[in-house]
Amino acid sequence: MPQRRPHVAPSAAQTELAAALAALRESLDAPVEFPAEAIAEAQSATATTPDLDLRDIPFATLDPAGSRDLDQAFHLARAGSGYTVRYAIADVPSFVVPGGALDAEARRRGQSLYAADGTIPLHPTALSEGSASLLPDVDRPALVWTFALDSAGAVGDFRLERALIRSRAQLDYQSVQAALDRGDDGPAALLPEIGALRIEQERLRGGASLNLPDEEVVRDADGDYAIVRRTPLPVEDWNAQLSLMTGMAAASLMLGAGVGVLRAMPQPDEKAFDAFRHQTEALGRPWTTGRYGDYLRGLDRADPLTLPVLEAAASLFRGAGYVTFDGTAPTDVVQAAIGAPYAHATAPLRRLVDRWALAICLAISRGEAAPSWARESLSTLPALMQESGQRASRLDSETVNRVEAALLTPLVGTVIEATVIAVHGARATVQIADPAVTASAPVAPDTAAGTTVRVTVASVDIDRGEIVLAAAS
Repeated sequence: MPQRRPHVAPSAAQTELAAALAALRESLDAPVEFPAEAIAEAQSATATTPDLDLRDIPFATLDPAGSRDLDQAFHLARAGSGYTVRYAIADVPSFVVPGGALDAEARRRGQSLYAADGTIPLHPTALSEGSASLLPDVDRPALVWTFALDSAGAVGDFRLERALIRSRAQLDYQSVQAALDRGDDGPAALLPEIGALRIEQERLRGGASLNLPDEEVVRDADGDYAIVRRTPLPVEDWNAQLSLMTGMAAASLMLGAGVGVLRAMPQPDEKAFDAFRHQTEALGRPWTTGRYGDYLRGLDRADPLTLPVLEAAASLFRGAGYVTFDGTAPTDVVQAAIGAPYAHATAPLRRLVDRWALAICLAISRGEAAPSWARESLSTLPALMQESGQRASRLDSETVNRVEAALLTPLVGTVIEATVIAVHGARATVQIADPAVTASAPVAPDTAAGTTVRVTVASVDIDRGEIVLAAAS
């Protein structure tokens, strides 16, 4: 089925939107330009000589089309009745000198920000899209995790080593999904098989995946902004399982050594579960038995009421944060949605905390003490990541708000239809299909989620990202 072209706002609104997005970036106090010293360090940085040469292994990367900051590369192979999975991570700890200008600037930024009008990277592009990125057909140092999986996809053993690798292919999700659907052979041919087994391992652990549709602001060749909503492709879920497996391995190493940083999330309490049960009953899709992860996995993605259910389930996925320790591991170390202890350790080009986790894990794997620079600064990581996370969240949500306002500009004063996603007293969150906009609207007290309502676009404010919908007469 051909993909429908995203709805685009008129040119006058696009001009106002461009100014509004630029003002948003300035209001975030997000650093854009790098200090000259940090750029110089990035341009001259040379990596530590790797211990191993794995350039004979045909690694490949898998990312959104056009990506240049390539953190991960994989190689999948059968091993008897099981599998060998190699997962190479960009060796950022080898390039960044602790205490240097590049390190200081990365700590100030915390993570890469992906704005509609351009990326604000964690590291200068000379590093993030150059010498440290796992680009194809060039030699790159990497931190390579090697996993031995049994026939059920369970990890029997793993190791971490610093190695020289050479990626053979830069793959993108859509092309790989199409190739897999055709049954083509290629670097990702085993990914559906291994991914499905790892998803079953997640189920056995009691883990849960939300998998809400992506909401992406895109810019076409004419420079016009639009919003595209899409359900993640199966290949994205399978690929994510490799990263999750690596994060769990990193967490186990650090917990065993008594030093490190974890990504934890508490189990929802009974009050949250009860509220979610009531919401599923109101939607006519009741969760009555079993674990909530099994319930979410069993939802029909073609059912129009699945989105309201997933939106309601988002309340169960709250409270995630970073926990550091040195000497005594924390008592509550499980990331509830994953069903196991977990660490961020696969995206060091884009996320600050991963550099610490990788450096500590490599030292542990070698039987060495964790680097002193990492131990001395561990306690600062949660605050740095929280601040950058809040900045990224605000950028994402307020960018969408402004683009949505621009898209609705030509419809001010008209009546349109919308689907109710969630009801909050006399108001509801509603989804407009075309243009793809989510907003708040007044509804009758007995309105149920999943209902189609008619609303009037009363006004929009692109500068502030505000939309006012009124009940249609």
